Amino acid sequence: MTAIARKNDIKDISQNQLAQWLKENNQPLFRANQLLRWIYLHQADRFDDMTNIGKPLRAALKDAFINPRLVVEEEKKSKDGSTKLLFRLHDDLHIETVLIPEKDHFTLCVSSQVGCSQGCDFCMTAKGGFMRNLSAGEIISQVRDVKRKVAANKSMPMTNIVFMGMGEPLANYGNVVQAIKVITNGDWGLKISSRRVTVSTAGLILNMKKLGNDTKVNLAVSLNAADDGTRSRLMPINRKYPIADLIEACKQYPLPPRRKITFEYILMKGVNDSMADAKKLVEILRPVKAKINLIPFNEYPGSEFRRPSVNRINRFQDFLADHHYTVIIRHSKGQDIGAACGQLRAKSLIKS
Repeated sequence: MTAIARKNDIKDISQNQLAQWLKENNQPLFRANQLLRWIYLHQADRFDDMTNIGKPLRAALKDAFINPRLVVEEEKKSKDGSTKLLFRLHDDLHIETVLIPEKDHFTLCVSSQVGCSQGCDFCMTAKGGFMRNLSAGEIISQVRDVKRKVAANKSMPMTNIVFMGMGEPLANYGNVVQAIKVITNGDWGLKISSRRVTVSTAGLILNMKKLGNDTKVNLAVSLNAADDGTRSRLMPINRKYPIADLIEACKQYPLPPRRKITFEYILMKGVNDSMADAKKLVEILRPVKAKINLIPFNEYPGSEFRRPSVNRINRFQDFLADHHYTVIIRHSKGQDIGAACGQLRAKSLIKS
């Protein structure tokens, strides 16, 4: 009896677990990296295609593991070039992943959970509730599958990954970190630089420091308000981890040299877009190496929130810039196909 259950997705197990399986099956440990290169670098789907692996080992692999692709149930393309992919999982649940064109590369926005349990008041994904965590293999597969799709089109490379899709990444910590290790591995993995991977969190502060110690990826914090009353209304997690605790955790975050924490601030008309809000934001972020992404609210049917005027957005940005913050207005792409920030909500989650 081996330590790995029969017919596991081989992408769900770590390099060390695969090495242990090989050891238990009397195989040399160097085979682990050979197998991983076939799966991630060569994008092999069948164990029989792994030509430098002996037939007995290939047979054992087929007996123990599967190596499936995610099923693309629907693909929508925005007028701005963004593509939203609706993936069906093995248990018929669904997730959404968005491929975003930039000037000279693609960014892929991946999901970490089916739905989300954070209950943020402004987020469409939260309306469907939480179903389950994604496995490491399901997270990896989003990147692996779309990377092959991009390469086949022979266009720009896909160089950036953002964990800003469905779910709270730090609530699925172990699987997210395992996936990041595969995504960023430069030997046998998917070879995405850790400097080009960003994990966004609503503020699960207990796992934030762990993320900085376990990986070298970028951290983005979804802040969205500069006072506890407003943030608690918008984001229930603030009742457990108020702003002062969140900022203290950001101060202690082990930042690599010359990097900053990105604070995401969704601007909502009459909620958090006043000059008083901008002044509070300037003050609370003073202790942190911070840059700010301002995101005008992406409206959707049934939402009580509205996008501020262009003039109000620009005034807010100018005030932050005048106080020496790097601040960018991020105009979310894919709004016409429901692929923009806060709009992801797979069909299986929409309640009639």
